[in-house]
Amino acid sequence: MPHSYIDLDVRPILNAGGEPFGKIMETVGALGPGQGLRLLAPFKPVPLFQVLGQRGFDHQARELGGGDWEVLFSRAEGESGTEAAPAPPPAPEPAAGDAGWREPLVHMDNRDLEPPEPMVRILAALEEMQPGETLAALLCREPMFLLPELAKRGHEWRGGFDPDGTTYRIHIRVGGGTDAAA
Repeated sequence: MPHSYIDLDVRPILNAGGEPFGKIMETVGALGPGQGLRLLAPFKPVPLFQVLGQRGFDHQARELGGGDWEVLFSRAEGESGTEAAPAPPPAPEPAAGDAGWREPLVHMDNRDLEPPEPMVRILAALEEMQPGETLAALLCREPMFLLPELAKRGHEWRGGFDPDGTTYRIHIRVGGGTDAAA
């Protein structure tokens, strides 16, 4: 159990339209032996549980009220923290080319939703689709947690910000194992 926690409140970052993932990882990387992270967020950051779990952290989450959450991250038993934590895996690269990409069957505008709702809605919609079908979504930020989930589930994607930098457009092709490119 950590002797102390370093506090990080990501609510102001998210309220300003920013992406707090980099700050979270920077803070985790700076933790010393016997230190944990106390994260305050305007939602339960479920995708972060897996990301930090892969880096040797356990978590305890509790709702504070009004939709706000406090999550305590501490090194799992046997994790000393004296060695440098492994770098997180890089985000998967988007699929290249247009071969096999159909017109989107589903269109979603998730720009007005707070995380993690856009990811939850996209993954739920993909579960209802057949291999080879595609989904197009509009987002207000780069989907940092969604991209590894898409790769893990065998889906392909391509996307990026519009030239004005305010809308991220993603086009996802549902995978289906070895015949996903059909």
